[in-house]
Amino acid sequence: MAFVMKRVYEPAAASDGYRVLVDRLWPRGVKKERAELDEWAKDAAPSPELRTEWHHHRERFDEFAARYRDELDADSAAQALLETGRAHDRVTLLYAARDEQVNHVAVLLGWLADHGASVET
Repeated sequence: MAFVMKRVYEPAAASDGYRVLVDRLWPRGVKKERAELDEWAKDAAPSPELRTEWHHHRERFDEFAARYRDELDADSAAQALLETGRAHDRVTLLYAARDEQVNHVAVLLGWLADHGASVET
């Protein structure tokens, strides 16, 4: 199993494998058919409170990452993603954030790697 991340605005590709949106809110301007999702794992995204507090302030990313990891540790949705990874050769985690390095999916990939998943960056 390998997890990768990709912006939901990029076209779907056969190499994506199983496609999972890991945002709580549906991405603006993306039609559900165009997203070509296999799953929408809203609960694997940061809580609404944490997302609102952080709101992509780069200077607070370390604090955000630590708090999000705590949420993931207590969250069955994150464990379900690990199971999804075991069931598929490749899982592409889709997100809408503009910043491709400083976002919640980068933290999620790190958490998955720490729990035995293979991750490609």
